[in-house]
Amino acid sequence: MEIWNEILGNQVLVCSVAGWTVAQVLKTIIDVVLNRSFNPERLFGSGGMPSSHSATVCALTTASGLKYGVGSFEFAISFVVAMVVMYDAMGVRRETGKQAQLLNSVFFENILNLDGVLLQEKLKEYVGHTPLQVAAGAVLGIGMTLVISSFY
Repeated sequence: MEIWNEILGNQVLVCSVAGWTVAQVLKTIIDVVLNRSFNPERLFGSGGMPSSHSATVCALTTASGLKYGVGSFEFAISFVVAMVVMYDAMGVRRETGKQAQLLNSVFFENILNLDGVLLQEKLKEYVGHTPLQVAAGAVLGIGMTLVISSFY
C-alpha cells in the first residue's frame, strides 16, 4: 500500500494522468454525440477533440511549475516537451491523418483498380489534431491541474 500512497502523493503525476483520462472520456462522449454510436477505440486512440496529448503535457507543465517553480529544470523540461508534442500533433501527425484518409479512399473505395493486392485493414485516420483541438486540450490540462492542485 505504500506504493499507492507515493503514487497518489505525486501531484505532477496525478495531474498528468487525470488530464489524459478526462480528455479521453470527453473525446469519447463527443464522438458518441456526433456519430450516434459508441466507438471503443476513441477511449484509448489518438486524434479528436480535445487533444489528450495536449491535456497531458499541459497538466504536466502546469503541475511542474506550481510544485517546483517556473525557474526549475522540471518546468523547463516539461515546457519544452509540451511544445514539441503540441507542434507535432498539429503538424506531422495531422498530415499523416490526411494522407491516411486519401490512401483509404484510394484503396477501399475502388478509385484505383488494384488487381491481386490484398489489403488487410484501413489506415488510422485519427492521429493528429487541429489547432482548436490542441488548444482545447491545453486549456483542459491547465484547468484540471489548477483544480487538482488545490487538494495538495
